[in-house]
Amino acid sequence: MTVAIEVHDLRKYFGHLEAVKGISFAVEAGEIFGFLGHNGAGKTTTIRMLTGQLTPSGGTGRVGGFDIVRERSQIKSIIGVVFEDQNLYDRMSGRENLMFFARLHGVDARRVDDLLHMVGLAERAGDRVKKYSNGMKQRLMIARALLNRPRVLFLDEPTRGLDPAAAHDIRQVIAELARLGTTAFLSTHYMDEADQLCRRVAFISEGRIVALDTPRELKLRYGRREAHVVLADRSEHMLSLTDPAQSGQLAEWTAAGQVLSVHSREATLDEVFRHLAGREL
Repeated sequence: MTVAIEVHDLRKYFGHLEAVKGISFAVEAGEIFGFLGHNGAGKTTTIRMLTGQLTPSGGTGRVGGFDIVRERSQIKSIIGVVFEDQNLYDRMSGRENLMFFARLHGVDARRVDDLLHMVGLAERAGDRVKKYSNGMKQRLMIARALLNRPRVLFLDEPTRGLDPAAAHDIRQVIAELARLGTTAFLSTHYMDEADQLCRRVAFISEGRIVALDTPRELKLRYGRREAHVVLADRSEHMLSLTDPAQSGQLAEWTAAGQVLSVHSREATLDEVFRHLAGREL
């Protein structure tokens, strides 16, 4: 296994406030890793430490094999970052925005054109960014983060505030990048998004990681397994599949021919987070 990100006992204080409280995890190369939590849980602070924008108060971290404190310049050459704030030049076209940063990275125009096609903006590349929708701006942000062909892409709430169609487009781009071998570190509070995209997820609550596993395993381990039952009299019932008495009731109804339909219901990541963190997102 090749490790793209490795963190051990990472901490960050702001005065007397400990925002990140000794977290540890590892992310495999080519993995989409979800970092999930409510606002203020420590997600953005962690990303800023991993990308060299904040100095940790304690612990260690490595990105692409480089130390996040001693080797920041090396890290910046192998990562891309998409923050929630869309800091684009509105009076410039989409292509001009990318060309400006391409020159900073020493990247030629062909790379810019390739990325505009990848994120579906080729036909609107000549339009000023102020005419773009939020979804188009977010796709341009991702294209900009990919100019230097990063090995690791950090995405902080990439679909926040977008309509469902635009959010779907962004998720498709992220999935395609992972298919091509890019490691994606996805910070989000949208649990459905993480469930669709991520191989593994970590839940962070009040600066601590409270769970880390595949979405499927977390839902099976912590969620309630239930069945939605509709009877012949059209009455509806929600039964627990882990309660022997309720499972027995379902067997009785079935034997008596009273059951019209049964649909199993799997727990959601939202419910798992609520169970582990004691609050909703």
